[in-house]
Amino acid sequence: MTTTPQHKIGSGFGAADTAADVLSGIDLTGKLAIVTGGYSGIGLETTRALAAAGARVVVPARRPATAREALHGIEGTETDTLDLADLDSVRDFAGRFLASGRTVDLVIDSAGVMACPETRVGPGWEAQFATNHLGHFALVNRLWPAIEPGGARIVSVSSRGHHFSAIRWDDVHWREGYDKWAAYGQAKTANVLFAVHLDRLARDRGVRAFALHPGAIMTPLQRHLTREEMVERGWVDENGVPLNPRGFKTPQQGAATQVWAAASPRLDGLGGVYLEDCDIAEPVPDEGMHSSGVKSWATDPGQAARLWALSAELTGVDAFADRA
Repeated sequence: MTTTPQHKIGSGFGAADTAADVLSGIDLTGKLAIVTGGYSGIGLETTRALAAAGARVVVPARRPATAREALHGIEGTETDTLDLADLDSVRDFAGRFLASGRTVDLVIDSAGVMACPETRVGPGWEAQFATNHLGHFALVNRLWPAIEPGGARIVSVSSRGHHFSAIRWDDVHWREGYDKWAAYGQAKTANVLFAVHLDRLARDRGVRAFALHPGAIMTPLQRHLTREEMVERGWVDENGVPLNPRGFKTPQQGAATQVWAAASPRLDGLGGVYLEDCDIAEPVPDEGMHSSGVKSWATDPGQAARLWALSAELTGVDAFADRA
């Protein structure tokens, strides 16, 4: 089975382009998108851009009232209730959507939590791995009956934070020695591996999957960080103002890569790769942090298959149980 090379394709877009830029000339009329986290930060800009291009956008939200307020005035959007940290909530949302009889053309898994204090959800799972990865894993698998007929694209929003950690197979839930940044890194690695294996399983049915780094953007994702921590990391000055030399994108620019992944014809026939700045990213050495690129531990097919099996075991959901 052929795979997509993890190398740039020369998309014609870059870090400065916005979601509106990459959708210019693309008509999404008649398409249905589901965007988790689609009412805040880059998720909101993703919803806005997809709707402007003609798509119907479903925004499942942990805070549906807040979502409705944020989406007020954006035509072609609707909200529902979904808590990714609660697998019963995932099941219920998927059940309601499937009962509507609609098919899905685009799924953008944009919701997430970053560098939170040690938090346990469900049966004692580490919150970042559970919310960022397991919740989205269960969501896509439960929605599969609506995804497959549409030949959908599934977009998993990861981060350059995956450089912080590979999957800790001996302790994925951080029973010992919790480190909020390494835990975030593991969850973001999981987001990439999910796309790698989903693409392998689904491509012969016309469904393709991508993962991506949206860029550094100041959004509510930083809610768990103090100003002192952000100053220490060189993100903001002492007044909380982002330091532009660090390369922060606007939310509109931050949404561009996931919108490009979801809708660009340049990616037709491709999948299972990690993107950044509206192009396929280049591999980088596993040692150390890098300003761009993807680590081998996040794209390794064997690691991806192993994570899929573990995720299916933990969530009790696997739409490809007969093929994995």
